[in-house]
Amino acid sequence: MRNIQKKTEPTSLTQHRCNTNTDYDNYAQKDDLRASLVSEQRGICCYCMQRIRPDSENMKIEHWQSQDRYPQKQLEYNNLLGACRGGKGQNKDKQHCDTKKGNLDLTFNPADPSHNVEGKIRFLADGKVVSNDRQFDKEINEVLNLNEKALVGNRQAVLKAFRKGLIQKQPSDADIRKELRKWNGDNGGELEPFCQVVVYYLRKKIDRMTSKRTSE
Repeated sequence: MRNIQKKTEPTSLTQHRCNTNTDYDNYAQKDDLRASLVSEQRGICCYCMQRIRPDSENMKIEHWQSQDRYPQKQLEYNNLLGACRGGKGQNKDKQHCDTKKGNLDLTFNPADPSHNVEGKIRFLADGKVVSNDRQFDKEINEVLNLNEKALVGNRQAVLKAFRKGLIQKQPSDADIRKELRKWNGDNGGELEPFCQVVVYYLRKKIDRMTSKRTSE
């Protein structure tokens, strides 16, 4: 999970909300919404960071606060996110993200700048994601199931491959900072799936480098 910067909502959603007797279900131009969500999330799921594409076969439109429990927010763009299919149709233990979450609540929204989810989670070397916030840590596991076996394996594989390549390059401090900009998407374009695992690792590495120079 990483912070999401919301942009301008699709014109069709604005117009639909201004009509009478409108709701999410009778909003006919959901492809506009999918395109906007995938674009601002740079091609990755709002929760697990797998690749998503702007069509109903490759993503779901997630209501951070569910339609059933918060009907007044069903057309609020800041409440809408792009999620992966989350193992839909599979056994419960393999479901994750929006599919697992359903109508349950989350403490933090990755698209709310004041929540700063990046500052509340840690990625471990074994591929697991954890939080020092006890409630959010519980939600990561029980509401989103982000430590589902396949997701953990994918995150671990991305980090291992990156670290192996980094060691072989014998990078300078400048190289490491360049890699951080690349994985953080500072130059625009799509993000790599599970990118935040590498971003977290590199930020820690840079912090250690800075602390070492300061103490010398």
